[in-house]
Amino acid sequence: MQSNDIRKLLTAVAALGLMMVFLIVSAIGLIVMVQFQPEILTNWFADSKEEVPAVEVQVVDEEWTDEKIEEVGLVQGEGLQLVLANCTNCHSAKLVTQNRFTREGWIQVIRWMQETQGFWDLGSNEDPIVDYLSTHFAPEAKGRRKPLEVEWYSLE
Repeated sequence: MQSNDIRKLLTAVAALGLMMVFLIVSAIGLIVMVQFQPEILTNWFADSKEEVPAVEVQVVDEEWTDEKIEEVGLVQGEGLQLVLANCTNCHSAKLVTQNRFTREGWIQVIRWMQETQGFWDLGSNEDPIVDYLSTHFAPEAKGRRKPLEVEWYSLE
């Protein structure tokens, strides 16, 4: 190799090295800038977002017949109407019936929904709702499976 070729190769490697250093420093600078001034990032992308038109939601006042209540797995009892009025506004009654919690567990679930999902304060309705849920949807005792019902026959 001639010295000119070596010089050109070293120049190209140095240029690539400088570009890498520039990219790394730029990335670090961008990360630090966004960390301490996050509004800059939202301002960069604010113009590119299209406004989504509001959709009118129709609330369907569901008729809770005895058959419908039985179909979703709810149980007739004191507090049922409060559960229907408060719980099924946001989610299906099946979400209630598939869960099993103690009284404390149901209270924790309600608190979680209030803190993270925007669920309202139940006020004086909380105790009857929790009573209903902890009575009819408490943890089930785990044990052996039920014995199989087998019709025995003799081989001849």
